[in-house]
Amino acid sequence: MLDIVKKTMLTGVGFALKTWDEVEKKAKIIAKNSKMSEKEGEKFLDDVREKYDEVQGKLEAKLGKMINNLLKKGNIATSDDIKTLKKEINELKKKIKGADSENKAGT
Repeated sequence: MLDIVKKTMLTGVGFALKTWDEVEKKAKIIAKNSKMSEKEGEKFLDDVREKYDEVQGKLEAKLGKMINNLLKKGNIATSDDIKTLKKEINELKKKIKGADSENKAGT
């Protein structure tokens, strides 16, 4: 019974959409209602926290990819695109300054 409750709690679809406080409250209620010992309850909470962090990381990565795809499809520059352009502009400015200095020295 405990394993079923534990697996259900750890694999819930809405799990990733809840804040840690909400998940922790529900996990504590489950631990209490399942009559877990204090040690089992702590282990259960640790397992839930580990799974929660893993799911949150995966969700953030997927959302990041989705946002980048939307930006590309919308032809919108990302901050990385802008940084690259700034770097290229600075390099071009240095080349222009160098060419200007050579032209002034040669005249």
